Amino acid sequence: MKYSLPISLALVALSLAACERTVVAPAPTVAVPVPVAVPGPAGAPGATGATGDSGTKGATGNTGSTGATGDTGTAGLTGNTGDTGATGQRGKTGDTLVIVPAPAPAAPTR
Repeated sequence: MKYSLPISLALVALSLAACERTVVAPAPTVAVPVPVAVPGPAGAPGATGATGDSGTKGATGNTGSTGATGDTGTAGLTGNTGDTGATGQRGKTGDTLVIVPAPAPAAPTR
């Protein structure tokens, strides 16, 4: 099915090429003389045209005004000073410990 269309087209082309053709010769053409116009001598050149006027220059536009300067803003307020924190309580005094080294063992007697 995939190749059926190309094969069919090839067979039709071969069958048409095998047909006998009749060639018809064209009719001979007859040359008919046609009169050709021959140009005459050139005429005198025309006068040069006048130069056109220059246009007038347009007016210059006005310069725009400068805008107004904006107002300066007001200064902000200073904040309040914070309160001083409370003082802590005095710590308690602890007991004093004295650490005494252990006595050396006694030497054995004999």
